[in-house]
Amino acid sequence: MYAVIKTGGKQYRVASGEKLKVEKLPAAVGDQVTIDDVLAVGEGETVRIGAPKVDGASVTVTVVSHGLGDKVRIFKMRRRKHFRKSQGHRQAFTEIQITSING
Repeated sequence: MYAVIKTGGKQYRVASGEKLKVEKLPAAVGDQVTIDDVLAVGEGETVRIGAPKVDGASVTVTVVSHGLGDKVRIFKMRRRKHFRKSQGHRQAFTEIQITSING
């Protein structure tokens, strides 16, 4: 069984037991979180697609860890103007494990 969920403005196709990194969730490590934004649920040849969500469907996940992604370098420069600006950014993420798919 698989599901398509929406979290952090992105959509993910998940199955039970998978681990994935999503935008940071406000939950502690080890907490169980229920995601109700389920856009589609499928098992074998049968697929239920919501409009926009599937009624009564939810996905339960366990928070495994929090962290920061790889550093992204931002470098701006204006030629012949003696302007240089350097900046870095590390996006926060939450690693989750899919516990169960209901619905």
